[in-house]
Amino acid sequence: MAQRYTLSNGLTVVFQEQHAARVAAFQVWVKVGSADERPDQAGLAHLHEHMLFKGTARRAPGEIARDVEAHGGEINAWTSFDQTVYHIVIASQFARMGLDILSDAVRASSFDADELAREIEVVCEEIKRGQDTPARRASRDLFATVYQEHPYRHPVIGTAESVRSFTRDKVLEFYRRHYTPRNLVLSATGDFTEAELRAWVEEFFGGDWGRPFEGVLPRVREPEMTRRRIHLRPDEVKEAYLNLAFPIPQADHPDVPALDALAMIAGQGDASRLVLEVKRKRGLVNDLHAYAYTPRDPGLFATSLTLPAQHLAAALEETVRGLTALRTTPVPEHELATVKSLIESESIYQRETVQGVARKLGHYQSAQGDLDAEARYYAAIARLTPEHIQDVAQRYLRFEHAIVTGLLPPGTAFGAEHVTDILDRVPQEAPAEAPPRRVPPPPPTPAPRAPPPRDTAGRVVEERLPSGARILVRQEHAVPLVALRAVFPGGLRYETAETNGLTTLLARTLTRGTPSHDAEEISHLIDGFAGSLSGQGGRNSVGMRGEVLARHFAPAFRLFAECLNQPLFPEAEVARERALLLQDILTREDKPSGVAFDLFGRTLFHTHPYRLPGLGEQASVERLGPDTLRAYHAAHMDPSQLTLSVVGDVAVDEVLALAHEAFGASRGQARPPPHVPPESPPTAPRQDKRQLARAQAHLVLGFPGVRLDDPRRHALEVLSTLLSGQGGRLFVELRDKRSMAYSISSFSVEGVDPGYFAVYMGTSPEKLDAALEGIRAELTRVRDEPMTEAELTRARRHLIGTHEIGLQRNSARAALLALDACYGLGQENFQHYAERVAAVTAEDVRAVARQLIDFERSALAVVGP
Repeated sequence: MAQRYTLSNGLTVVFQEQHAARVAAFQVWVKVGSADERPDQAGLAHLHEHMLFKGTARRAPGEIARDVEAHGGEINAWTSFDQTVYHIVIASQFARMGLDILSDAVRASSFDADELAREIEVVCEEIKRGQDTPARRASRDLFATVYQEHPYRHPVIGTAESVRSFTRDKVLEFYRRHYTPRNLVLSATGDFTEAELRAWVEEFFGGDWGRPFEGVLPRVREPEMTRRRIHLRPDEVKEAYLNLAFPIPQADHPDVPALDALAMIAGQGDASRLVLEVKRKRGLVNDLHAYAYTPRDPGLFATSLTLPAQHLAAALEETVRGLTALRTTPVPEHELATVKSLIESESIYQRETVQGVARKLGHYQSAQGDLDAEARYYAAIARLTPEHIQDVAQRYLRFEHAIVTGLLPPGTAFGAEHVTDILDRVPQEAPAEAPPRRVPPPPPTPAPRAPPPRDTAGRVVEERLPSGARILVRQEHAVPLVALRAVFPGGLRYETAETNGLTTLLARTLTRGTPSHDAEEISHLIDGFAGSLSGQGGRNSVGMRGEVLARHFAPAFRLFAECLNQPLFPEAEVARERALLLQDILTREDKPSGVAFDLFGRTLFHTHPYRLPGLGEQASVERLGPDTLRAYHAAHMDPSQLTLSVVGDVAVDEVLALAHEAFGASRGQARPPPHVPPESPPTAPRQDKRQLARAQAHLVLGFPGVRLDDPRRHALEVLSTLLSGQGGRLFVELRDKRSMAYSISSFSVEGVDPGYFAVYMGTSPEKLDAALEGIRAELTRVRDEPMTEAELTRARRHLIGTHEIGLQRNSARAALLALDACYGLGQENFQHYAERVAAVTAEDVRAVARQLIDFERSALAVVGP
């Protein structure tokens, strides 16, 4: 039960005890965002997000991140138009220390002048990264067109010019005005008692901060729209980014629940109206999403589309037609009932993690000033009728006040006159006589289940079926949810240059039709279960994942099993997904970091399938059809090759009975795995470069790595953690001290065959040589010099703590259980991870560094100007 109280200095505390995992989450919500900045402060709220972890009177620069990571925690922040939020998740045994660190950062940041200068350079790198991301450019254009006067028109991050203009005095002025107790909400959730929390909060956040609250600065109001706004411009993109938007009210307006439901009906999920019609049936867009954005001040209802430029007119026309139908015709009761169930289930999924609950509490208290706002919201959702949905559609989806923005590939013949014609013409056309939508009613709520005949909560029950299928079940009753994960050996490792892309296409089409249900019916059924179901493919495996409310488990399991056992791979559905995959391949250049990793794979591996891109190549994907997918499925996805894990609020006997029914017998067509010859390691340094006209350069430097079952794996994880993270050497030396990058990380990618150990960095082109030199220097140092005991402790505790934090979700536990079993690692890997990491020594780390970090056997990939 969530509770709220206020300190004598005005700070508001919202909290909820949650003891399912030994984890605690603390978040400080500062009620100031970029919309509260003066014109000369653009980006200052976001700069505080960076600076508050850069040192205090008690902690030197870098010490905050090192302290948190040394105690198995994670610390970070985000900035929006309306808030700046600082958050920490940490093992509950260190909860008091975590709250101390968070309060110290928020209450007593030092804003060292030298640190400020360096962090300004880091933010400028972040700005360049955003300039290289088409979706962010499209979003900036949308908000700059919707808002002509209101500060939401400015990017949260600011501009390079504004950020470089900041002085320490300007930063302190903003900090002292806004970072005061009356302007803060502390949200806390996790494994602590109320008495403990109250004592800690009084100790760390109580008393006079010496910064009286001066009140909120008034914001410029946005004038009411009186006409359309259209802003289309050419851009260096491979596909078009189109937004159709309408003004709507702010977060606390009574119409918001209906607007949220309207957005879900219109364009959220495969069963939504626009996704079904514009994407799936007509194949006009690569992606489509509708949303109601409701911040502190009036927001917007938008439909965002990415699509081939030649489909712009047709896609906009069909989108307008679909929205017009929502204005003119009430939605069926059962369609609305499914959407209401989906919205209500979001609160259940949020309860899986302490940070999810903390975020919910912080949002309601800071944005609406009232924890009871959540209950009122869900009560309003429950009361919605088809007439409510039609009413808000009529009042807000007004095409005479529409905003249309777009990034268009060079040479696209689509302009404002085409938009105007569609917005004038389509809403006036007599609606065509359409067949009734096949939206099944939501499944009935089952009767309460009898208590499970055996209590195995928290323990993994394993059974081999007569087919050879391996079933693992773990009961977790904290939240009424169930996660399923089915895994088969395969993936990229089973592909050749001729079949590259098969795993991705197969995963996308597994749920697109069975003997009992077509693709549309499957989408509606999944929504009815308030869950998700999708194929999954990786480097070493292929399969399916699903999540559902526990009360729908049995029918959801049968649907899961039918998609896994009997996919039809219908010609039309395969053709549709193949076209979308080909478009993804065409637009790879819009994601330069992904291009860098693809190039790195081809550079390090010359013969092994790991050299192939996960999406495939155009020529290979064009050859893939239903027959290829059916043949692969018969050969490599037989129940005899299956590992299935089920984790959540289930009865073990029920799961095993359903598994016997679905997977108990082999189909008899399984084939042995293909022979994959080992890759010969490089005998000399390898390097390749791909030119792309972007603001940043992206580099990946790496070395041959280890297998999943290699005993050095945990030492390699410790090595990577020593280098990565906010307290890691790469981050501290190259980002914090030298301001070379916003994003830098190291990682180990293991496989059934040896993978790789690598470092990634995105930086300005003029810094590329120095950045590469710096990376080489840090890798040389970690190879040649012993790590300190403090570094070793930090890395081990960070790995153990983040492992525990990551396993709060049923889906994460299900994935780990299934993949470990599939790869032959056994339950021991799941159960004994912490002790194996804790056993790693400094000499183990140095030994694996010496074995792997060999610049004569390295591969370097660079993508950029």
